[in-house]
Amino acid sequence: MSKRALVASLLLASLICSPVRADPIQDLQTLVKQGQFSQALERADSILASKPRDAQVRFLKGVVLSELNRSAEAIAVFQKLTEDFPELPEPYNNLAVLYAQQRQYDKARIALEMAIRTHPSYATAHENLGDIYARLASQAYDKALALDSSNVAAQNKLALIREMISVAGKPGRPAAPTPVAAAPQANKPAAPPPVTVAAAPVKPAPASAATAPAPAAAKPIAPPTPVAVPPTPVIKEEPKAVAKRPEPKDDTPPQAAAISKAVQNWAGAWSRKDVKSYFGYYARDFEPPKGLNRKAWEEERTQRLTKPGAIEVDLENIKVVSVAGDRATVKLRQHYRSANLSTSSNKTLNLINQDGKWVIQQERVGG
Repeated sequence: MSKRALVASLLLASLICSPVRADPIQDLQTLVKQGQFSQALERADSILASKPRDAQVRFLKGVVLSELNRSAEAIAVFQKLTEDFPELPEPYNNLAVLYAQQRQYDKARIALEMAIRTHPSYATAHENLGDIYARLASQAYDKALALDSSNVAAQNKLALIREMISVAGKPGRPAAPTPVAAAPQANKPAAPPPVTVAAAPVKPAPASAATAPAPAAAKPIAPPTPVAVPPTPVIKEEPKAVAKRPEPKDDTPPQAAAISKAVQNWAGAWSRKDVKSYFGYYARDFEPPKGLNRKAWEEERTQRLTKPGAIEVDLENIKVVSVAGDRATVKLRQHYRSANLSTSSNKTLNLINQDGKWVIQQERVGG
């Protein structure tokens, strides 16, 4: 990714809060700023023991885990933040950087697209997305040359892409990251600061600090201080002879596309209030929730579907977790809107293939 995305930089935002809350947060920020990551992790866990949903502290914990090279745990922290606070773009951006560090560029692309969807003017996410597309293009040209090593056009394009990536990573004087300033809102967590993690472990150079302006809607106790770390030098690769290489292993279940399409069609029938089609996406042995029998459940659902007013059901983050024979498990995030109700929740669907069609055998919230 770009020099902004491939540097271990951290933006520590000050929150408008009471003195009781400010002290432990500021102490945690100081530990992180000083590079005392083990102590910072202990302090974050101590704060979260009494405030488990604090978005700022959870975000800083993810940053600390990243600095300690505990990427899997950091990913879990940021992923949970996106589930609990889907309106915040920064956790998506950090997920993308960690995925890119692991060369999971498709996952990084999806995470950045979510960041931009929640905050269309998030410049860092736009730049990072451009860099991810460059990485994906490099992989595609590599594969084209593996299939046909005499393809001169692909060779030239690959060289151009590599040159662009190399130039983007050359050291220079970095600009201080720009925070996305927003005033705290009632009943809504303050947005945690953005952070980007280096693609390869490096020893950070001394950080240069710059002072960012306070949010326009309110004056903070102290202005947030972003800490910028110079980017890691990228060594330009010399042209190499293109050789045939084995096809990359694809761990995606072959039935995943059909399963995902069935789930999307189920949500579409629900949104259209097509009762017959909607029930057609449930298995004959479907297990209704709340201990209802199938007849009582269908009567309840029919009553809800036929009420006046539109229904909108949107699904995102659809993931086919497992496929074993004619059974599959899918996890997703569901957004439901009607005239008098608007909810968002995580769902787990257990599906079964009956008569050549994937249908829902069990659905539950969470998981």
